[in-house]
Amino acid sequence: MMFDFLFNGGFMFILIIAAIAVFLNFVPLALWISAIAAGVNVGIFNLVGMRFRRVPASHIVLPLIKANKAGLDVNVNQLEAHYLAGGNVDRVIDALIAAHRAQIPLTFERSCAIDLAGRNVLEAVQMSVNPEVIETPIVSAVAKDGIELKVKARVTVRANIDRLVGGAGEATIIARVGEGIVTNVGSAVKHSDVLENPDFISRTVLAKGLDAGTAFEILSIDIADVDVGRNIGAALMTDQAEADKRIAQARAEERRAMAVAKEQEMKAYTQEMQAKVVEAEAKVPTALADALENGRLGVMDYYRMNNINADTDMRKMIAGSDHETDANNSNPQK
Repeated sequence: MMFDFLFNGGFMFILIIAAIAVFLNFVPLALWISAIAAGVNVGIFNLVGMRFRRVPASHIVLPLIKANKAGLDVNVNQLEAHYLAGGNVDRVIDALIAAHRAQIPLTFERSCAIDLAGRNVLEAVQMSVNPEVIETPIVSAVAKDGIELKVKARVTVRANIDRLVGGAGEATIIARVGEGIVTNVGSAVKHSDVLENPDFISRTVLAKGLDAGTAFEILSIDIADVDVGRNIGAALMTDQAEADKRIAQARAEERRAMAVAKEQEMKAYTQEMQAKVVEAEAKVPTALADALENGRLGVMDYYRMNNINADTDMRKMIAGSDHETDANNSNPQK
């Protein structure tokens, strides 16, 4: 009898221990006690439901306690819904607390939207309180006198909470500032004007409203460094002169080739004419013989013609000898 009582009593004790273990496994009792002690209304059945929904209770209860102590009006359902949507509950609560302390208007819904959009809402709030300085890379621009200037600028920006969702990022700010620098330097008549008054660039660029459509508000644009680069205008003129020279050389070569071709053509034409002369001279004896035979030319006429030809040849020889003598007299060194 005693044995049955001990056996039944031990079995009941084991069942009670098992029931308590199962209860503690499903109900984070420590978190529930912490919430009750902090004055946060979290039902025991809510904690059990989180267990079934595979939501870590500590990721909900602890941020809820922090929000309650900071005076924020949020509930457990809102935090759990944001966690199930893939958001970072702890970061959202930290951002809300920082915005509340800095008196920045930021609602829980907008904070969740910024977090789900992939932006760090806590860093955005911190940047709203403490502006960030963005340094642009070296921007190369050429003034109207052809001198290159290398400009580096520092842009002080503050996060715009209202435009964080859908607003452009830092790359857009850097690109717009670089475009403004190139435009202003390019419109300067002399590069020395920019060196004397570099703040003209910052004032002009800042007045263009480059932060439109971005997630930032530009507070100031400061020119950090201006260096003189190459003489682009002189280099371009040199390249143009070299190109013009090559074009002129090509055209001269073309004309020379045409002249050489024309010379060869005239030589061929001269040879052709000489061949015709030789052909005509070859017909002269035949014509003379035919004239003598038919009586159209007498013998005396033939002799008279030969005498005239001989006299003409003699005159040519005398004229050539006199010309050579005059040339020798005019050039004694020869």
